[in-house]
Amino acid sequence: MSFYQFYEFNHAALAPWRAVADATRLTFQNPFNPLYDTPFARSVTAAAELFERSTRRYGKPEFGLHATNVDGMPVAVEEQVVWRRPFCSLLHFKRDLPAGRDPDPKLLIVAPMSGHYATLLRGTVEAMLPDHEVFITDWADARMVPMSEGTLDRDEYSDYVIAMLHHLGESTHVMAVCQPSVPVLAAVSLMEEDGDGDAPATMTLMGGPVDTRINPTVVNNLAEQRGTDWFRRNVIMRVPFPHPGFMRPVYPGFLQLTGFMSMNLDRHLTAHRDLFLHLVEGDGDSADRHRDFYDEYLAVVDLTAEFYLQTVETVFVRHALPKGEMTHRGRPVRPGAIRNTALLTVEGEKDDISGVGQTEAAHRLCTGLPKARKAHHLQRKVGHYGVFNGSRFRSEIAPCITAFVRKHDRNGKSLNGAAKPLSGLREKDLQAKFADAMGITALQGSQIPLVSDDLTQISGIGPKIADMLNQLGIVQIEQLAALTQDMTHMIDEQIPRGAVAVEDWISEAQKLSGLQKD
Repeated sequence: MSFYQFYEFNHAALAPWRAVADATRLTFQNPFNPLYDTPFARSVTAAAELFERSTRRYGKPEFGLHATNVDGMPVAVEEQVVWRRPFCSLLHFKRDLPAGRDPDPKLLIVAPMSGHYATLLRGTVEAMLPDHEVFITDWADARMVPMSEGTLDRDEYSDYVIAMLHHLGESTHVMAVCQPSVPVLAAVSLMEEDGDGDAPATMTLMGGPVDTRINPTVVNNLAEQRGTDWFRRNVIMRVPFPHPGFMRPVYPGFLQLTGFMSMNLDRHLTAHRDLFLHLVEGDGDSADRHRDFYDEYLAVVDLTAEFYLQTVETVFVRHALPKGEMTHRGRPVRPGAIRNTALLTVEGEKDDISGVGQTEAAHRLCTGLPKARKAHHLQRKVGHYGVFNGSRFRSEIAPCITAFVRKHDRNGKSLNGAAKPLSGLREKDLQAKFADAMGITALQGSQIPLVSDDLTQISGIGPKIADMLNQLGIVQIEQLAALTQDMTHMIDEQIPRGAVAVEDWISEAQKLSGLQKD
């Protein structure tokens, strides 16, 4: 049994206990319980929630951006998929602007493919929405992509960026956050060398490892000292059955999360102890802040092995780009060919992932750009995440980027159909969301032979609703019994019966499956 298989087995084995913990929490939160709101009940509830959250697989979070302010007025925002390939979807945050208003610059945000979902940049998107037509890359979890869909290596990544820039058309502005700085710089170099009319008007690189020889961090040194072969032997594993990406070599998300948390383990342990104390004390606001942060932080994705290993080798071990040795499908990558795309680099003074000077190194590589088309911003008193999120990002960095974009905008803002949403994706997206959140037991019958139950045994579920639940991948009463609060909200959005009705279904399902007593 591989380590990945052992992890999946452990997760599945704990599923009934998570359901018991959830049922216990609901029991002691019930106002009709004589012990309700006593110190004992709050302690039991807090322990049950802490256990459930500590053993849960966190599904893909929502961006949840439904409105923004434009010209001082609130406008609605709708999230749409406008372009898709197996490993990435391009999301457009369509603003309901007044008719006749001049369009804003198109901004393509290239999210990092480094273990977290694109929703990690929720604050980035939110800050840029008032003044830009925002698009963002939504990279797929590699364990959910079948082997038949091919691979995603560093060259393919740059090809994806070029394809999205072609889709959006001329005068698009591109922003690369952290890890994408190198492949985006490579993509723009190739486009400029080819005289591509869709090369972006500006390129903003934020906290990216362009030259990790400058002020190397612990992360940089570890990669260089271990070497690519060590990572290949120790962190690359094959996706186990029954995930759609069965047998695909990946760097698993749970291993990445282990690495993330081990860097600040004391802080994370203290945060979870504080959550328990907040719940016991009834401090709901502090508990909600903890939930919001860790719901995002603990939601991780698998990376394709080829992309991860090539990044380690090219960026951290060989330093190929600053040495002039980087290639794209055998073709040299020449940043000096960039003559029209204006360059802005942004760094954080306390960045412990990409040291100060590593991103600014891009200016020395782009020798064909005049000084008037280059700018650098060093943000004081922020670390790596403060470069693209938080109060200083909103108040100082975002206005700097907006001013740079406006200064070098070419006024070619027409979307020309680039913002037209793709059709036929809703059902597939919902199925993937439930599979991601529930793990093995949520996969569809076409992917793993599950014995289907008659869901109409549950009061309030008729044939029509049972069929809708089946379409979401819920085919067994035990699956319904194991639904978490987040998944309850998702069902409520798709089958508008009211959250109370859905909770009643879950409660009855738990009784039928023996997880709850009358």
